[in-house]
Amino acid sequence: MNDGSGEQDERIPEAPADPVTEARAGLSPTDKVCGNCLIWRPNRQEASGRWVGPCRLMPGRGDLAPTSASCERFLPRGSRIPSAPPPDPTRRRSRTIAGPTIRKAGGASVNLFRASRPAEPDVELGDLLDMTRNELIEIIRDALGEGDAPPLANKWEGGSIVLKPASSELQEREIPIDSLLRKVVMIRDRLRVLEAKLNASAKLTDGEKVEFQSYITKCYGSLTTFNLLFRDKEDQFVGEKGKDT
Repeated sequence: MNDGSGEQDERIPEAPADPVTEARAGLSPTDKVCGNCLIWRPNRQEASGRWVGPCRLMPGRGDLAPTSASCERFLPRGSRIPSAPPPDPTRRRSRTIAGPTIRKAGGASVNLFRASRPAEPDVELGDLLDMTRNELIEIIRDALGEGDAPPLANKWEGGSIVLKPASSELQEREIPIDSLLRKVVMIRDRLRVLEAKLNASAKLTDGEKVEFQSYITKCYGSLTTFNLLFRDKEDQFVGEKGKDT
């Protein structure tokens, strides 16, 4: 860009805002709303530009706006999990695992766990205990900056799906393909948890387990439609008879 003096005005474009930061714009840190909760995460923008996303503890509530009122499971972003009260001395203490020991020359020995890990206070997990294994993994990955879904096939990178109503008076909706992949993976993870709990159930007979397992397998078969989204074959769904359709 020329400013009229003959010199070129080179400006570095601003980096795009982080979805979480952009979604929380205008919120007071003291507001008890979904946008300030650790469990809420924005995953798409509406036509108005507002970010919405699900609660990872209660996905059944659907996509929530950052200004939606929080529930009793509200966990402020950036807060530490409170320490538990002093342990009851009458309760049996948990067994300590010593870990491997390395013996040095001269007879001295060093325990790897005790040498490298200082003692830490117990913490009260509270409502986090209500999470499934996959929900907890997702939060940990989010905190570490890791992706929460398998790699998307290269040809779909940056792409989107457009849902266009038959009536021209209605507004079409655009969904990023990577968001669709995350939803599909979420369904897959829920099915895996259901499958594990089913196989571990002591109340079901072997015949009932086989019957319910066949329903889950058919669900996997229906989801093979989305196999084209995955870059790696090992991440794809497999239906009945081990064939993906």
